[in-house]
Amino acid sequence: MPMIFLRRAGGVLMILVALVAAVVAALAAFFCAAFATALVPVLVAAALVAFFATFFLSCWAGLALFGLQRSQRPAAVAAAVATVVFGAAAGVPLFRPMPRPVGPPPGSDVRFWDLPTGSRIAYSHIPAVGRPRPAPVVFLHGGPGTANDGISPAGRALAADGFDVYAYDQLGSGRSTRLPDIRGYTVARQVADLDAIRRRLGADKIILIGQSWGGELAGHYLAAHPEHVAKAVLSSPGVLWYGASRERASGELWDRLSPRQRERAESLASSPRMSAAQLLAEVNPSAAHALLGDDEADELFRRILDASVSAAQCPGRPPASLPANRPGFYVNQMTIADAQTLPDPRPRLRTVTVPTLVMRGECDYKDWQVTYDYRRTLPGSTLVYVPHAGHAIAMDQPAVYLAVVRAYLLGHRLPLPPYTAATPPT
Repeated sequence: MPMIFLRRAGGVLMILVALVAAVVAALAAFFCAAFATALVPVLVAAALVAFFATFFLSCWAGLALFGLQRSQRPAAVAAAVATVVFGAAAGVPLFRPMPRPVGPPPGSDVRFWDLPTGSRIAYSHIPAVGRPRPAPVVFLHGGPGTANDGISPAGRALAADGFDVYAYDQLGSGRSTRLPDIRGYTVARQVADLDAIRRRLGADKIILIGQSWGGELAGHYLAAHPEHVAKAVLSSPGVLWYGASRERASGELWDRLSPRQRERAESLASSPRMSAAQLLAEVNPSAAHALLGDDEADELFRRILDASVSAAQCPGRPPASLPANRPGFYVNQMTIADAQTLPDPRPRLRTVTVPTLVMRGECDYKDWQVTYDYRRTLPGSTLVYVPHAGHAIAMDQPAVYLAVVRAYLLGHRLPLPPYTAATPPT
């Protein structure tokens, strides 16, 4: 009796070992197959075949070792049943339909540019009141991928001052083109789109106003085409060169989330489908895109942003709300990844004398050196420190933001003094 008990216990143990080995083999096969193809059915088939084969061989060999089975048929049946159960258990959360975005339809003021770069770009335009000034204003939104709802109140005020004002949804976000191959989302593509827009406007020079990533994009455009920029305003600009900073897209924002906000963001970011897509993106971005399409990825991205947007503000400010426009998940992920591989643009920018205003909010979550890198790199730059403002200065202090931007563009005295120290105020 003890011998029979030990044999059966050993058999149960071997089945459990076979199950674990089969799961590991299935996951390995799923992601290894992505090196060769982006077809999700092929990835699933590879995982199921690996699970069946590993479970069958491990189970049959283990049970035979304990003298509990000589025929392969029981092991084959057990492997088939286990494969069906595994496929259902893994497939339901992985392929369950997810919420899709319900973004605003293009309004009457939204138009489209079909650029020679291949991008179809949605934009809004407010013509100048009176005779237009020589250089139009182009607003660059943040993210990458967090498109605004057309032209802001600040843009409308600048139109009243005689500027032609444009705001556009960058490639991969809002109502603009989503690329079938997400590897096409690069900093160079965004710079090329912006220069194509300048040429479409028929402007030799443009004025750039960039928020967060938009400021970073303006910096890359300045490095590539300084002769085509009349002035630039960089509000809470992103990382100029990642080689000089370990700060990433989320930066210190994650540390500012409340436990409830962090739990919400983590639950969205770690959903089975999102997790699988992010792992696949490391192997084959096209496979990630095939598994988690733009509609579902963009809606997940919106919910993650919604869970964390208030942490980017100064404490006590009225709660912020996201634009109704649709964000772009893949342009965010791929453009940031591309930016982290770029060579240092600062040697080139040190020769650029374009007048540039750099704005920094008191409660900005980005490291001080991220902002100050622009001030010490661009010889024609002025830094302004805005009290009681977070990362989105125009949201926390709209009146101050508008007053500073208008004064700078119109050549008037700034309502806040330039900040000249290399360290932040204490």
